[in-house]
Amino acid sequence: MTHFPPPVRILSSHWPWPLTVALVPLVAAHLAYGLSIAEGHVPACVPYWEGCTSISRAARHGTGNLIFKLLMLPCALIQARFWWLAAQTAPSSAGVLRTLGLFAALALACYVTFLGVEAEYTRWLRRYGALLYFASTYLAQIILVRVYWQQSSVRSAALRLMMAACVLLLILGLGSTAVTILTTDPALKDRVENAIEWQLGALFTVWFLALAGLWWTASRPV
Repeated sequence: MTHFPPPVRILSSHWPWPLTVALVPLVAAHLAYGLSIAEGHVPACVPYWEGCTSISRAARHGTGNLIFKLLMLPCALIQARFWWLAAQTAPSSAGVLRTLGLFAALALACYVTFLGVEAEYTRWLRRYGALLYFASTYLAQIILVRVYWQQSSVRSAALRLMMAACVLLLILGLGSTAVTILTTDPALKDRVENAIEWQLGALFTVWFLALAGLWWTASRPV
């Protein structure tokens, strides 16, 4: 078990928040992709490896776009609330976590709102909304893991999994940058970037699931 020193207290009502943050995007992305395949908007493949489509393209058209927005817009609010709660468990970094969480939530809401709306300015908003969301969330994840790592007398498997996810996220981010710089084949570049996008989303899911497990364990009576 990870032991949190006083006055930090994780309540039994807290762990469903990171669980929701993990599962809603996972369901939204895959449901939108399945609907888009059925309606002929995108090809069928294993996007994590083949990269035949990005998450954005999978959720850009038809019924998939509607379902994605219905799930992800409320999820932006849920994420803002989650990071507010997370900040309470890391008093030394509370202000930074709340700020990053707010930026992430607003960026996600902006990205989802304009997904499927085709105009030059909306493409710009989607692109930088997604970048700001990933960057803000990742920085907040690193900070929270660092705080927990320092204040934990015993480092649980869940906390180690969160650390591993952060390392892999960094490696994938650097890999995506390298592909952008080094690859001259546009089709290959597109496939690799698409696959990395899905893999980043999967690692985000793993991180939030691990945190949900950590909070659930920490909230149980000793």
